[in-house]
Amino acid sequence: MKPKTEAELAEMVAGLNEPMRIAGGGTRGVMAPDIAIETSGLTGIALYEPGALTLVAKAGTPVAEIEAVLDAEGQQLAFEPMDHRGLLGTSGTPTIGGVVAANVSGPRRVQAGACRDFLLGVRYVDGMGQIVKNGGRVMKNVTGYDLVKLMAGSWGTLGVLTEVSLKVLPKPEVSATLSVQVPDVTTGIAALSAALKSPFEVSGAAYDPDRGCALLRLEGFAQSVTYRLNQMKFVLSGFGEVTEQEQSGALWADLRDVAGFHSQNGDVWRISVKPTDAPEIVERIQADQTLLDWGGGLIWALVPVGTDLRAQLGAFEGHASIARAEPETIDKLGRFQPESAGISALTRGIRQQCDPRGVFNPGLMG
Repeated sequence: MKPKTEAELAEMVAGLNEPMRIAGGGTRGVMAPDIAIETSGLTGIALYEPGALTLVAKAGTPVAEIEAVLDAEGQQLAFEPMDHRGLLGTSGTPTIGGVVAANVSGPRRVQAGACRDFLLGVRYVDGMGQIVKNGGRVMKNVTGYDLVKLMAGSWGTLGVLTEVSLKVLPKPEVSATLSVQVPDVTTGIAALSAALKSPFEVSGAAYDPDRGCALLRLEGFAQSVTYRLNQMKFVLSGFGEVTEQEQSGALWADLRDVAGFHSQNGDVWRISVKPTDAPEIVERIQADQTLLDWGGGLIWALVPVGTDLRAQLGAFEGHASIARAEPETIDKLGRFQPESAGISALTRGIRQQCDPRGVFNPGLMG
């Protein structure tokens, strides 16, 4: 089922008599390839006002198309969405609706925020086939349910996105990266924390055990970046040898897309924790390979096939979700961290209001 218009989609949903999975560009393969509603037919940039830093696009619009239009005006999606295809071994085309539905956010989240923070408005079809609009093209306060924020990260369980309004930002004039050679994850996280606490506006903070280094990105006007790089070298001097890296853009694209895991066998987990807890978490899981982003708040872990990483972790403050595994592992362990009783009751209540018939992505998020 591939509607070409919002009205056609609403009619399809209203006529559903069985559960249905929702698919965008098909790049994340989150559910079995059974019958689906595909939003890739809903394409096109409906509005772009560079002066107002605002873009409105249909949900099925390819991310690459949006980025090309923005780049021509010296602007960008500041939340730096990841391309999952290399990590997951999928094809398809990343769409802006899929990015919003999963709240996909890259390394710049430590400075600019997540996809959710740039979402101004949404249009979607709810579980009864009704067209719902929330938000607009400017930031503003809301009362009651903030459906704009609620739809970001809902993974298509509350409604089918048809259009999104986004705030965009100018592209930085210069991007530069410092590498700090560190002996272990504890020192690496300490270096990242020191940099993030400084006044020098870090826009990326990662630790790569394979390289044995903490990586810090600074962006902005050339003169500002030069000054901040020199100051940052003093901040980091006590942690290890500090060097400036070449090809900063390619380096952070690889970190964003977890390129080091692409050709490796095994399951991939995504763990969100307090950065200060990251060293202990890395020690607990004893993964084949790890990569830390967001100052240590995001841990990517490559583990043997079928590993129950949550059992290894035990109780911890945060959540662990499966990014890549065989269907039987996902069925057994669940893709997402189990919710507490209180959160689960709240989630069920929201889903009951948005999708009372339970037709959207059943079982995906509990």
